[in-house]
Amino acid sequence: MGQDVRSPRGPRCIALVGPFQSGKTTLLEAILARTGAIKTAGSVDAGTSVGDASPEARQHKMGVGLTAATTTFMGDSYTFIDCPGSIEFAHDMRAALPAVDAAVVVCEADEKKLPQLQIILRELEELGIPRFLFLNKIDRANKRVRETLSTLQPASRVPLVLRQIPIWNGDLIEGFVDLALERAFVYREHKPSEVMALEGGNLDREKEARFSMLEKLADHDDALMEQLLEDIQPPRDAVFDDLARELREGQICPVLLGAASRGNGVLRLMKALRHEAPGVTETASRLGIKDQKDALAYVFKTVHLQHGGKLSLARVLMGHLDDGATLQSSSGDSGRVSGILAVSGTHDSKRPSAEAGDTVALGKLDAIKTGDTVSSGKTAPTSLAKVEPAAAVLSISISATDRKDDVKLGQALLRLNEEDPSLTMIQNPRTHDTVLWGQGEMHLRVAQERLKDRYGVNVKSHPPAIGYQETIRKAITQRGRHKKQSGGHGQFGDVVLDIKPKPRGSGFEFHEKVVGGAVPRNYIGAVEEGVVDALARGPLGFPVIDVDVTLTDGSYHSVDSSDLAFRTAARIGVSEGLPQCQPVLLEPIHMVEIVCPTDATAKVNAILSARRGQILGFDTREGWSGWDCVRATMPESEIGDLIVELRSATAGAGTFTRQFDRMAEVTGRAAEQIIAAHRDAA
Repeated sequence: MGQDVRSPRGPRCIALVGPFQSGKTTLLEAILARTGAIKTAGSVDAGTSVGDASPEARQHKMGVGLTAATTTFMGDSYTFIDCPGSIEFAHDMRAALPAVDAAVVVCEADEKKLPQLQIILRELEELGIPRFLFLNKIDRANKRVRETLSTLQPASRVPLVLRQIPIWNGDLIEGFVDLALERAFVYREHKPSEVMALEGGNLDREKEARFSMLEKLADHDDALMEQLLEDIQPPRDAVFDDLARELREGQICPVLLGAASRGNGVLRLMKALRHEAPGVTETASRLGIKDQKDALAYVFKTVHLQHGGKLSLARVLMGHLDDGATLQSSSGDSGRVSGILAVSGTHDSKRPSAEAGDTVALGKLDAIKTGDTVSSGKTAPTSLAKVEPAAAVLSISISATDRKDDVKLGQALLRLNEEDPSLTMIQNPRTHDTVLWGQGEMHLRVAQERLKDRYGVNVKSHPPAIGYQETIRKAITQRGRHKKQSGGHGQFGDVVLDIKPKPRGSGFEFHEKVVGGAVPRNYIGAVEEGVVDALARGPLGFPVIDVDVTLTDGSYHSVDSSDLAFRTAARIGVSEGLPQCQPVLLEPIHMVEIVCPTDATAKVNAILSARRGQILGFDTREGWSGWDCVRATMPESEIGDLIVELRSATAGAGTFTRQFDRMAEVTGRAAEQIIAAHRDAA
């Protein structure tokens, strides 16, 4: 059969992923305790877990960033990357996945979390990452495992293959049968399970369930199919080899059972990972890495320590990496490693080097970013993965509570963006506000908490300003005159301006039709500048757009005229003329595209209608079973906290993208309220 596909493959890196509150961090605790990395499993609720150890995670009792922890099992090294389950913090998971050998998808028998499960499985499927499904909280199961599997199967594009079946004692699960091993085990809380006799009804159920497992394996193995047709029992080793091969080739997703809070199912999971998950050689091949002598690593997370500088969490995929090595990055930057640390939650220990397969933290690589591929060679390596942040869906305007912290705030925001590229900042050129964009309400809340706790910057926030503008409906001719005499040279400028509306979206234009030198040519530029000054704030209080202004006449003084005088005269003319031009308020309208589970589409349509949205239509989401895509136009003012309501209606799975479409008139009471609120704020 060639090389044994079940042989250990050196240091392994495994992602723990799954829907929000499915028990990933609890499973990590159980693994670390069972393998001896920690004395006893900590608790998320008690704030004693290795994962979710940041102050923000402790406060909210949820993952807000990934945690990497290394342990050993049966002589092999494993680094587990505990990824946040909330869609708001999913960028950490996406950035880490290219580096891992396999993923354990932690889920439970909860139909409400099916859309979240589908999102995560789709990420793994697209990247070709082998995955196990760990059906957690089996001690709380209230329906049969096969029913649960039927419920979960639509989330996966490959068959979910049951590796174990539970042993029931009344309404309680007391153990399990391993279908590949053909053995029964009884659970022992926080201890290894004990072998029990496989007999009676359990034996009958095992035979039926095992045959079902083998049938699914036989879909990709002709020899096994022939054995089943001829009623020949395949050798146990051949079954294990099939499980390992089909897992690695992405043809199946094996399902294991357990209860992480009790430590049940952990040993079987670790043995499955040891024998069936691929190693770094196969991961390097999956990423298209060819043999090379230089060390090659992928940086999947950037961390700024309060007193320890910058750390780059990286997986070494090839070669030998020494402390002090100079690394070239795929982005064209370079840096010298200052410290290699083994990672285990918040406790790091220094090591002199790292080998292929190791997951380590590299110190002081200031120019290296999350997602970079780095090499010890003399040339920049090819990028192994490009992880783009999801489109931001919520924003707030922030400023330092104390103005003297403005510079400090800017530096802190840059560091936060380095750690989490899905958190972005822009400067609003009109209001000069700093606008912080993120993936949801909790994402932005955690960012503000980090600014305070980690960087000592207190901030105040408010909703960002809406991009209201105004235009005119009527054309007029207006004179603007500026005359001032106060000893010595005075100021004199006189202009006649034709002000008229333009079609929506055509912008501002300035022309001049002066004859006879009524306004000298050297002052015409200043006149245009004065017009632009006046259009920055119209009579309703907003920037004026879609206006044509033509300079037709004027007069000047040979001594008192100047650029400033004509600029002031033009500003006066436009400012006095615009109120006579029937100004009208405009609001920005965006094209919005929402993706949501089909059973939530009706709720989403109701939300859009309540927010003055015009639904353009909806269709099934291409390539996604059980999902819809809804398209609509919406006023920008109604999009502000749309994601909060949308997530509530879609069990945390829905999201949207938006793009500016056009400016539209606002009239009547709505316009009056907007104008009044703007004046009050000013």
